[in-house]
Amino acid sequence: MFTGIVTAIGTITSVEERGDLRARISCPFDPAKMAMGASISCSGVCLTVVARGGEEGDAWFEVDISGETVSRTVQDQWETGRRLNLEQALRLGDELGGHIVTGHIDAVGEVIEALADGDSTRLTIVAPQDLAPFIAEKGSITVDGVSLTVNKVEDRANGSVHFGLNIIPHTGEVTTLGTLTQGDQVNLEIDTMARYLQRMHALNG
Repeated sequence: MFTGIVTAIGTITSVEERGDLRARISCPFDPAKMAMGASISCSGVCLTVVARGGEEGDAWFEVDISGETVSRTVQDQWETGRRLNLEQALRLGDELGGHIVTGHIDAVGEVIEALADGDSTRLTIVAPQDLAPFIAEKGSITVDGVSLTVNKVEDRANGSVHFGLNIIPHTGEVTTLGTLTQGDQVNLEIDTMARYLQRMHALNG
């Protein structure tokens, strides 16, 4: 379980095909505090640490990425040199600064607009029809592992949904969201609460 509050940016330094993909990711974490089998959110994807090393500030960890995960995430997500938003799993007593995030990607969205607004950036992202009922103005959504508040929602005639986000300078600097441009793909996870409310509504309907 995660909060969507990114604590570091990591970089994929190597990828090896072993049936599944084995990726090594450099990071500034303390390897002594990354237990084998621990979960780390990598741009919104919950992955398991299978090896780790280095030293605090210059560490690395390895994860296995299944074909299922590859098929459900951003197309070029798992390539050498890719920068990833990292968050270690929530511990009992940690501050819940964002919202409850599971690390299970619901869909891939696409940035259709990225405009400067003062020091911030306003993003508009298109999401597929299946996600439309779960995206609401002032609700929460996770984009590449980052917990964000939806500013506006526009349902489209084809069933897809356009939604707007405001990326403040701090968020842009400490995550990969500050470098997003038109045409970039992003991993999306809907709010867990919205998922359950939709299910309850369907059963009561």
